[in-house]
Amino acid sequence: MKDQYWMTQALALAEKAALESEIPVGAIVVLNDEVIGEGFNAPISLSDPTAHAEIQAIRMACKNMNNYRLPGATLYVTLEPCSMCAGAIIHSRIDRVVYAATEPKSGVVESQGQFFDAPFLNHKVTVSSGVLAETASAQLTHFFQYRREQKKKLKEQAKKAI
Repeated sequence: MKDQYWMTQALALAEKAALESEIPVGAIVVLNDEVIGEGFNAPISLSDPTAHAEIQAIRMACKNMNNYRLPGATLYVTLEPCSMCAGAIIHSRIDRVVYAATEPKSGVVESQGQFFDAPFLNHKVTVSSGVLAETASAQLTHFFQYRREQKKKLKEQAKKAI
């Protein structure tokens, strides 16, 4: 039940990303039942390819804890982490990752590999997946449908202008 509560918070952050025309992914870092970091996708608005929701949340959590390591923390994210974010999770020593929807193209927790199970890693992460997956998937689907409709309208307007 706690996982659903925190994932709901991450989904609200994902909605903020969508409102800024960013892919709707939200993340929060929780330690001792308290949010210590949060973030949403912002690579376009920040002109920063590393500004994924997970990275934003980890940065805030580390700053708030005055430590680059977050032992005992759980990261909640609405979409399966990519390789960059998985690496940041390992380096920050987050204990647990809970994500909603899978990312078939670039997710590395289960879709394109099992990164956290790699034998060379010096830290182990516990993973739970599928928490509010339908809600997160619907949020992403709606965003991309809207984006396609907008592109179609722009093309039609361009044709009329010619």
